[in-house]
Amino acid sequence: MKDSGIDWIGKIPDEWTTRQIRYLFEIRDERNYKPLSEVNLISVYTDKGVLQHSDIEQTTGNKAQNADGYKHVYKNDLVVNIILCWMGALGISDFDGVTSPAYDVYSPKNLDLIFPKYYHYLFRTPQFNGKCYTEGRGIMQMRWRTYSSEFKSIKIPLPPLSEQTKIANFLDKKCAQIDSIIEESKKSIEEYKSWKQSMIFEAVTGKNNRKKWKQEKLKYLADYNIESLSEETNGDFNFDYIDIGSVKFGEGIISKENMNFKVAPSRARRIVKEGDVIISSVRTYLRAIAKIEKSDVPQIVSTGFVVFTPKKEKITSDFLYYAISSENLIEQVESNSVGISYPAINAIDIVNFKIPLPSIKEQEEIVIEIDAKCAQIDSLISEKQSLIKDLAEYKKSLIFEAVTGKRRV
Repeated sequence: MKDSGIDWIGKIPDEWTTRQIRYLFEIRDERNYKPLSEVNLISVYTDKGVLQHSDIEQTTGNKAQNADGYKHVYKNDLVVNIILCWMGALGISDFDGVTSPAYDVYSPKNLDLIFPKYYHYLFRTPQFNGKCYTEGRGIMQMRWRTYSSEFKSIKIPLPPLSEQTKIANFLDKKCAQIDSIIEESKKSIEEYKSWKQSMIFEAVTGKNNRKKWKQEKLKYLADYNIESLSEETNGDFNFDYIDIGSVKFGEGIISKENMNFKVAPSRARRIVKEGDVIISSVRTYLRAIAKIEKSDVPQIVSTGFVVFTPKKEKITSDFLYYAISSENLIEQVESNSVGISYPAINAIDIVNFKIPLPSIKEQEEIVIEIDAKCAQIDSLISEKQSLIKDLAEYKKSLIFEAVTGKRRV
């Protein structure tokens, strides 16, 4: 092994050399003027590399209205998003098509010298992405760009062609195996979540013990939206703010934003206290449901939430949370929501939905049972999540070691 002279790579095998990208790839700037219906749209993604729009269910960002001026891409071309390449948005294309004129497209100069799939793996390593960042420039991260002049000057390894091919084939096989285990683990997580939801549903509806409880409307079991800041409220305020995106279904509140203000902002007015239960009435597909825990700082939530304050003589906070989290109520919320992209429902509709109501004593017993079973399921989910994280890190390490010759294949 010898020093490569490249800081982000370190040592490489003695027989390897290095080259600037400009000597291995050259800019391709062929423009398209065919109608959108006659071309194959291609984009590059940070997590997946280069994909055809036809192969993904939903593309992100603005949808193309026409393809005039789009750049031609051919199989084995390198596609680079100059704004996001430092986050991994670049890769070798397996397809012919056209891509955004905002991207850089490079063609391999000599296929007798380079095997493009090897460079696909190299270019998508975090180490190479970090180099793209240091070579880029901009006034802030969201406007950071790595222009072709800087990109082409980056030095990269040049193994013998036979070894490039061998490394790429090795990584194809190994990464497929790792990805398969990751996908199976993700499926298991979804199955565990479904099991958890089924268990909660059966417990709060009495189906697991064949109980037939009286059905009560939520508005008779809890007060709702009882305390809010008015538009005229002013003074020195310090609150933890909880938005719709701060709540994840099944996990509760995952983040808060500390806010200081003198006039109550329009989006953050509903005051919540320990024991309240919140459910989103906007973007209802997110199923943003949570129980408010004790906090040393006053808490407010978005006006997109309905805030329930349990009537303690009728329902416990924990049972109310589980009842609202069950498919029994969620299905009612979703089926009565209006809108496609941003479905919403009125609070008055939600509070008129009914839930089964056992006695307080039964509620407490049910909550103990649900808590215990949820803890078991959450532990299984956590194990799978840890496995996925470990495999993802192992995959990154494996790729970097292989493409830099530290692991001979």
